Amino acid sequence: MIGLLKQIIKTGRVTEQYDSGTMPSRFRGQLVHEESLCLKCQVCRDACPTGALEFNNNQLVVDNNACIFCGRCVEVCEHKALSHTTEYRLATLTSQLSAKIRATLQRSLHIRHVDAGSCNACDWEMTALNNPIYDLQQYGIDFVASPRHADMLMVTGVVTRNLEQALKMTYDAVPAPKLVMAVGSCAASGKIYGESYAIRGSAGKIIPVDIYVPGCPPRPAALIYGLLLALDRLGGNSK
Repeated sequence: MIGLLKQIIKTGRVTEQYDSGTMPSRFRGQLVHEESLCLKCQVCRDACPTGALEFNNNQLVVDNNACIFCGRCVEVCEHKALSHTTEYRLATLTSQLSAKIRATLQRSLHIRHVDAGSCNACDWEMTALNNPIYDLQQYGIDFVASPRHADMLMVTGVVTRNLEQALKMTYDAVPAPKLVMAVGSCAASGKIYGESYAIRGSAGKIIPVDIYVPGCPPRPAALIYGLLLALDRLGGNSK
């Protein structure tokens, strides 16, 4: 015990603000394109494995919820019109939450995680929220075991047929007012695994979703950004 205390004192504080870390050079964030370089050849659209790229009125449109940031579109673009930035703050709200909900959840937020059929990558990133680096509890946010004690559901994975009913029942068990966050490209778009008899699709097809956090998987910092965005507690850190 004495040795552990000495190590803690020597290490010091490791907790950091969610947006203070630096992105590694290999990190792929938001996809952007240079309109002047794009020749509308649509090779990038055909190369995208999840159908995240479309041309609408001859303009390239990127669906961040479906994008897995694989970089395939950047590789096949001969004109260098596409590139990845280091921007990870891509969470979006389906609509502005009412002042009543925000006032109710402002001081604390309890989360129940629901794995509807994930590969566990998003689950690992969610687990990192509780480590000393991100320390989710510093924001008054924590995970709970029972949906009856929760204010929000965090849904990971594409919704499978076997877990559709469990997702609905868990949602119904959360007391109002309640929020739902779709975590990762699977839950946000449902396009990653395509269509089959075993897949129902995105979380939004089964239950109402308030917050979408794209990524494959999203960084812990991206999850915290989505939570703070929903609670209107970003202050001057919003993009």
